[in-house]
Amino acid sequence: MESVLSKYENQITIFTDYLEEYPDTDELVWILGKQHLLKTEKSKLLSDISARLWFTYRRKFSPIGGTGPSSDAGWGCMLRCGQMMLAQALICRHLGRDWSWEKQKEQPKEYQRILQCFLDRKDCCYSIHQMAQMGVGEGKSIGEWFGPNTVAQVLKKLALFDEWNSLAVYVSMDNTVVIEDIKKMCRVLPLSADTAGDRPPDSLTASNLSKGTSAYCSAWKPLLLIVPLRLGINQINPVYVDAFKECFKMPQSLGALGGKPNNAYYFIGFLGDELIFLDPHTTQTFVDTEENGTVNDQTFHCLQSPQRMNILNLDPSVALGFFCKEEKDFDNWCSLVQKEILKENLRMFELVQKHPSHWPPFVPPAKPEVTTTGAEFIDSTEQLEEFDLEEDFEILSV
Repeated sequence: MESVLSKYENQITIFTDYLEEYPDTDELVWILGKQHLLKTEKSKLLSDISARLWFTYRRKFSPIGGTGPSSDAGWGCMLRCGQMMLAQALICRHLGRDWSWEKQKEQPKEYQRILQCFLDRKDCCYSIHQMAQMGVGEGKSIGEWFGPNTVAQVLKKLALFDEWNSLAVYVSMDNTVVIEDIKKMCRVLPLSADTAGDRPPDSLTASNLSKGTSAYCSAWKPLLLIVPLRLGINQINPVYVDAFKECFKMPQSLGALGGKPNNAYYFIGFLGDELIFLDPHTTQTFVDTEENGTVNDQTFHCLQSPQRMNILNLDPSVALGFFCKEEKDFDNWCSLVQKEILKENLRMFELVQKHPSHWPPFVPPAKPEVTTTGAEFIDSTEQLEEFDLEEDFEILSV
């Protein structure tokens, strides 16, 4: 597959060349909360997939930290998967889940601005440079492989510097999502109410806000919810398969970060017992903004039929992603989890109303102090040349 994908650079592939890769079946395909009937909507399905931003290895960008690597080939695949999940959240945030992309068609200015957040430059907020250097604070040297939980922690920190998108990023711990903590983090007062000095009371709900029954007027900060999980020891436990697939049906779904030994993938849906994923394992040349301030986006969309793998081949270390633009979206997600996830005897994760008393107090994340460029953590680019094009998949203990 590596050899096939390496030919993608500067090449536009036609969908019809790959349609036969999908079986002729009456089964539904689920992609990030939307369903497609494969037998009659194959082109619509592939169009939906191609609209997702696709981030791959790149080469010939400016050295990370000034003296570090100028390519992430061989070590950056999980970072690229994290970029894809976050990019999907930003697409939903500004353009909506139903937004579609067509090559060589003028796109909304918000789309161009989203794309520029991820360019391989040190001044772009979610660039490979920023992610690698922020990973130093998570104990990862530049050029070292990340696991899904590490990527989630890095995105949470970087989002604090991103005023335009203004996301609240919540990464669950101990397989537990705490409703109280998320609402504390996402409910914010508008600037005009800052002088009041108090946050809205915990009892404040979307319903009484809409009725104007509260003296407060709170807003909801769009939520990126990431749930790192361990779904087995050496391989995924089959008891989790149905619940895992249910997550891709939720309208809030951002897919999952994960993979198998030596590969990290961005999973966006499923067909039967096969997961559908975007693969970052091809190396393309660095793309920068053009003179008119736009980005040539042809290499940021996968125009090939996406890859598939049996769900039982999935490495058990994964991270689920969800996006809730408004509080009602989060409330709906909680209801779906109660109905579809928590009905199992062996649950993938827990959803609780109150902050566990034995946990440290919840403090919404604040902008971290960044005191290093990360450049001093790598002796020379020679050590990166020793990396193979594939990598070990990090096993995490959750």
